[in-house]
Amino acid sequence: MIIRHTIAILAASVAFGALGVAALAQDAPPVAPNSAGPVRGDAEAAAATAANRPQFSQATGEELYMNVCAACHMPDAKGAQGAGIYPALAGNAKLASRAYPAYVVMKGLNGMPPVGEMMDDAQVTEVVNYVRTHFGNSYTDELQPAEVQALR
Repeated sequence: MIIRHTIAILAASVAFGALGVAALAQDAPPVAPNSAGPVRGDAEAAAATAANRPQFSQATGEELYMNVCAACHMPDAKGAQGAGIYPALAGNAKLASRAYPAYVVMKGLNGMPPVGEMMDDAQVTEVVNYVRTHFGNSYTDELQPAEVQALR
């Protein structure tokens, strides 16, 4: 009896999930065959993505950190715990490799969203280099915009 009840609940969940997916698909704009899309190397898609990014103007690494990162990682970069776990960036040995924080900013990790998608290459470079040289971190080998571009 319990197995039948469990199977019925699972079947209903799958059915409702399929209805939700179908509803989302109906709201999605139609895609023409062979149309340009967000394919790696597609210049039009890259330009469209760049045009849709919030603009931080010529923000410094510190300004970017305070406006984007500090809400979770805290202004002192010591991290926080509560509704989630926000790791400390202060004195963080994982920042020794400039590629690691660049990757996390660009692609996200665990609960962190890919905030680098709303920044251009220079801005990602600025914020990563800022974090790697402040808050008790003293990594002086700077990340370069070309390295960020390679992650996109």
